[in-house]
Amino acid sequence: MEKERESGILLMNLSGAYEEQDFWREERSTWVRLEDLSGTNCYCDEAAVRAIREKIGEFTLSGIHFIDSGNYHYMTRIWMDKAKNPFSLLVFDNHTDMQPPAFGGLLSCGGWIADALESVELLDHVFLVGPDQSAFHQVQQVYKERVTFVSREDLQAARQTNSSSGVAASFLEMLSEYEKKTGKFSPVYLSVDKDVLNEQEVKTTWSQGDMSLTELKSCLEELQSFLKARKLPLQAADVCGEWEPENGGAGSPAGHDHANHELLEVLKGFDYEE
Repeated sequence: MEKERESGILLMNLSGAYEEQDFWREERSTWVRLEDLSGTNCYCDEAAVRAIREKIGEFTLSGIHFIDSGNYHYMTRIWMDKAKNPFSLLVFDNHTDMQPPAFGGLLSCGGWIADALESVELLDHVFLVGPDQSAFHQVQQVYKERVTFVSREDLQAARQTNSSSGVAASFLEMLSEYEKKTGKFSPVYLSVDKDVLNEQEVKTTWSQGDMSLTELKSCLEELQSFLKARKLPLQAADVCGEWEPENGGAGSPAGHDHANHELLEVLKGFDYEE
């Protein structure tokens, strides 16, 4: 039987990154210990997928998940299998994560959104914010038809128009235009990869975008208002893109600790699906 978490956060520990941080220490937190599980780095083999599903089997989807570095962003896809109602996926990421499957079709950090579009029946639509236009051009057309995309170039243009609120305004326009076009809007599963942020905010193991933490938070606050005005819940939220101690680190854990704390404070303000 699945167990609801009335409050607090869930930490999926694979690299040990969260043990170097403090943002979670005063929160009610649940740890999922996966650091000894093999077959998980960037690609997740079938045995590892089964083991992860077993580890999270007792939990409902609803809530806030911190899912380690971007190497494990496919965790979002695994959590999606717990959805009970139709939903839209909103992803902030510097990459499309829609690469064609490789290595026998293994679930991967670079292709998990494509996998979700192919196999998650309850997934209505994907909103993707952050990758550059050239990366999106490389996405297969069958996926593009179900994705609303705001590129890095779009965000740069919005920033030049209005430096203080242009990015958030562009993001809100994306949501509003989709609603106007389709006449509907589903509850949202939110996934944030911190590689969408610029390197002055945090440094990750992957190439990065140029959003500031303030811009990202403003977008999330706009999303919160948008959903609450429509009495729609957030199905779940997750954050990845951590600094990894084992590989020498791509950045200071203090920077990630600050970013996680700031993001968590915004995420706690959403209404989550019961």
